[in-house]
Amino acid sequence: MAVAAKDRTFIDTLQRQAHAFPTRTALITPTKSWTYTELDAESDRVAQGLRALGIGTGDRVGCVTKHTADCTLLTFGAMKVGAVCAPFNWRLAAPELNYLITYNQVRLLVVDSAFLPTLASVDCSEVKQILVTDGSDLKTSFAAWRSRYDAIPVDHEPAPEDTALQLSSSGTTGLPKSVELTHANLLANFKGGAACCGYTGGRYVQLNSLPNYHIAGMGVVMLVWYEGGTTVLYPEFDPAKILAGVAEHGITHMFLVPAMILFLLQTPGIEAADFSTLKAIAYGASPISDKVLRDAIRVFGCGFYQLYGLTETTGLVTCLPAEDHDPDGPRAHLLRSAGRAANGAELRVVDSATGRDLADGEVGEIWIRSLQNMKGYYRNAAATVEAFPLGRDNRGGWIRTGDAGYLRDGYVYVHDRIKDMVITGGENVYPAEVENVLASHPAVAEVAVIGVPDDQWGEAVKACIVRRPGATATEKEIIDFARERMAHYKCPKSIDFVDALPRNPTGKLLKRILREKYWAGHDRRII
Repeated sequence: MAVAAKDRTFIDTLQRQAHAFPTRTALITPTKSWTYTELDAESDRVAQGLRALGIGTGDRVGCVTKHTADCTLLTFGAMKVGAVCAPFNWRLAAPELNYLITYNQVRLLVVDSAFLPTLASVDCSEVKQILVTDGSDLKTSFAAWRSRYDAIPVDHEPAPEDTALQLSSSGTTGLPKSVELTHANLLANFKGGAACCGYTGGRYVQLNSLPNYHIAGMGVVMLVWYEGGTTVLYPEFDPAKILAGVAEHGITHMFLVPAMILFLLQTPGIEAADFSTLKAIAYGASPISDKVLRDAIRVFGCGFYQLYGLTETTGLVTCLPAEDHDPDGPRAHLLRSAGRAANGAELRVVDSATGRDLADGEVGEIWIRSLQNMKGYYRNAAATVEAFPLGRDNRGGWIRTGDAGYLRDGYVYVHDRIKDMVITGGENVYPAEVENVLASHPAVAEVAVIGVPDDQWGEAVKACIVRRPGATATEKEIIDFARERMAHYKCPKSIDFVDALPRNPTGKLLKRILREKYWAGHDRRII
């Protein structure tokens, strides 16, 4: 592993690793693989193609693709001419994509052929070129287009503070914002992020099935490049293929969201799967139940690392390392935390109304100061100012996370999104706390807690539950179970049994969708 102390931008990282490991495989997909030299050269061709179209410093290019290798080529090529790649969620409807493509002023698009019908309803009048990842038409094929250009480096040298990658916020409420992440942001993450993902020495083979429009999806590819490892890419999360791929490719590391871990544990044949090469699983993005985590530690037999961060913080800023994952030991309570600050980040828990720092154990809004904190929201100065209530400083400034939590002995415990808090009869209820209790019931496979309208209390606590196969627990049984374990005002007043909970492709629970039918027709809506 090469040490990258002198990298100023990610272009330096690209060139350093291409020289250090010219024949080492960088990316593996189901249909193709690239060495470090090949990927660096192919991104030079992309850069030359962008330059030929007049795309350069400050311009945005976009992709709507499940193929992270193609997104990576476009991202690296854009960096080399000073442009910025903005990957978009391929599940979005035409009006949503229309907003993102026009707002981000996209000049070139790389798409899968499956999404061309959606683009037919999108205003692409300002897009100079649309290229297809899997098309046979030589005029529109992304591969054919870049092959027309020589793999010659362009004469552009980015600065550390230049935007290197642009990702949309989750967009689960209102219009999504576009997060600008700089070369300096990325390198601040990568310089310390490897240890937080269980990279403790040796060769790394990372399995990545996360979508490229997510900070973890693109961030992991770039982190592994920074460390000189190999990334095995899957265009979608297919549990059976993932399990087989671990042994096939000698996977050493994975990053999964808790829903993915649950799906893997439920996959037939997992008990007989070969995980002998697996060293570490990092997880984050949503809460994990004690049972799922215990089962995962037993089945996978490797180190587990919980990570917490935001797109706006370039990913992880806290880590609960493997040594703190001890379900039956004296520090088992730490499993409910998201760990300690990592990568030089600083944490505060603040009363949002007064800006006052809260004592250990008091729930407030989590604020983060880090060199990983975003440059800002693209074309949205007001939202950027709102995100940094105290302004910027030479350590990145304090950014508001919108997450409710508390600190205890240096560990941060994330309760929920501030906006998801339920206020019932004047009492604050944090759904994650209720969900953790309900998830320990043997009949509960998945659970989401929301607030619904109540004439008496303003809001009432409701649980939406997916039962385990064969389970027959009733609403009353589960409510009684909760009442035995927490204050009654926190317990659900009602339960809806559902077949599945709505999630986006990264595993994030879409509570907005759950709330919709209950709040329809009410003036006050908690979305």
